[in-house]
Amino acid sequence: MKRIALLGMPNTGKSTLFNRMTGGAARVGNWPGITVELLSGKILLGGDMVEIIDLPGIYDLHGYSDDEQVVRHFLHDNVPDLALVILNTTQIERQISLLLQLKQLDLNIVVMLNMADEAKKFGISVDVAKMSALLGLPIFLLSAKYGSGYPEALQAVTKALRYPTPGMAEHLRSQLEQDEHIETEMARVLKHTVQVPARLSDRLTEKLDSVLLHPWLGLPIFFAVMYLLFQGIFIFGQPIQGGVAAAFTWLRDAALVPLLAGLPHAIQGLLLDGIYNGVATVAAFVPIIVLFFLFMAMIEDSGYLSRAAFLMDALMARLGLDGRGFVMLLMGFGCNVPALMGTRVMRSRAMRLLTMLVIPFSLCSARLQVFIFFTAALFSARAAPIVLFSLYLFSFATAILTALIFKNRFKNTEPFVLELPPYRFPTFRQMVLRGWVEVRHFLRRATKFIVAGVVMVWLLTHLPLSAVPAGADTLAGMIGGALQPFFAPIGINEQLTIALIFGFIAKEIVIGALAVIYGLSGAALSGALGHQLDWVQAYSFMLFTLLYTPCLATVATLQSESKQIRFTALSLVWSLGVAWLVSFAFYQGARALGY
Repeated sequence: MKRIALLGMPNTGKSTLFNRMTGGAARVGNWPGITVELLSGKILLGGDMVEIIDLPGIYDLHGYSDDEQVVRHFLHDNVPDLALVILNTTQIERQISLLLQLKQLDLNIVVMLNMADEAKKFGISVDVAKMSALLGLPIFLLSAKYGSGYPEALQAVTKALRYPTPGMAEHLRSQLEQDEHIETEMARVLKHTVQVPARLSDRLTEKLDSVLLHPWLGLPIFFAVMYLLFQGIFIFGQPIQGGVAAAFTWLRDAALVPLLAGLPHAIQGLLLDGIYNGVATVAAFVPIIVLFFLFMAMIEDSGYLSRAAFLMDALMARLGLDGRGFVMLLMGFGCNVPALMGTRVMRSRAMRLLTMLVIPFSLCSARLQVFIFFTAALFSARAAPIVLFSLYLFSFATAILTALIFKNRFKNTEPFVLELPPYRFPTFRQMVLRGWVEVRHFLRRATKFIVAGVVMVWLLTHLPLSAVPAGADTLAGMIGGALQPFFAPIGINEQLTIALIFGFIAKEIVIGALAVIYGLSGAALSGALGHQLDWVQAYSFMLFTLLYTPCLATVATLQSESKQIRFTALSLVWSLGVAWLVSFAFYQGARALGY
């Protein structure tokens, strides 16, 4: 199977072209010689199946950033049949240097001058025929966003694949050997083929930046935008999520329960309460995940997220992070999983790891459901909002503390390089394709872990079969009793301990677990908890739930994104230790004060 590699600098529309070519039919895979996963997709070109690999955006082939090393190693160990080089036509004067570096590697190359629509608006003109003749490469103008010029470019790609790959130079030439030649070649090509106005002007971008990047107004506007984004996600997502849950419940009651009625009770429980509920748990994430990626694609592709990162960079740098780390932390308040996946935009691996270490402390929507239930059950209507707000403060404080403690271990030595592209509104097709790719990857990665985890929990709460489900004589009950010396100093009893075991799978399960343990639901369960627990125990339990190990889907994503079992273990041990220490300090302190 022939292979095409997409190459280019950041902000060239490379991912947009990849999604247009593959139609979102992409997968993530490992490649020899590199330590990260790359996005790839298979399409039919000229009667042959071709694989397209989307490589990280880089500025210089000979640099030492993580992304540049990934690209260099890939090209060395996985020589593509064709290199599809995408350049941003509005920045052609500085992007052509990367093309000239790649040209010296004797690769089979087709060049795409993308964003031709924006270049025309700015008054930039390129003599494509003359540039093609000077460089000896096929070059095409196109707009990956709208599709103009795409059919002709695709024909050229199909034609270029018929020719044999010239082959890579055995060793990538050093930068010092190429600099003088590349600068001379750049000057010659640009002089004869490109015309750029004396001053590029984008009045809309300038006007918006004067407000959105204002020293005093910038951050309040950003917080307002993010608040509206998350509000929109849950206003539209929760009804859909409820509909999905209702559909799964109906399918279970109307079809699966009668169908499996003849099986032994234990097998029914395993299939329905274990495997089926595991699938339903994963499905419950989907509506919010879909909307999250649709909305974030709109904000990120518009160019605004880059500006938010710029606004927060100075503050976050003191914590060992950068502006993008703050944005990912905010994403985690919706769901930790896409926030962790969003760290892929960071070029430095150390920065990615530190950011991934703090994201699980974000108060996600799953935890929020638990807190709303407990605040309503044990606190007055006047005190409940204050309690909830204090948990958000604890969330931020713990993330900041974690960053300060570990910033020297995950020290970032790479400067913060950030493109501030002009404002542009993505097409609906762009948002849908991007969202679909990310959601499918999430489902593939998380499903097996969720299902396995739920099956394990079911077994723990139902074995031995002679015991009352979720009772003290089950394996889960025995574990809860064994862990009591650990949890007693922070005011968490055996019943709450068992619920926390469920919470490791997904925090939404905590309330359902309590309903099973107490044999009550709704107002009756709230009343029982109100009589059994005082506010100090309840708040200690909520603090522990906020900070202890994240859900199984988040753990799976941590492992998938970091590729390190040791890092994943560090995240779990650290969060568990912090949760216990904070809850211990609060509970014992409150008791010492007579509460």
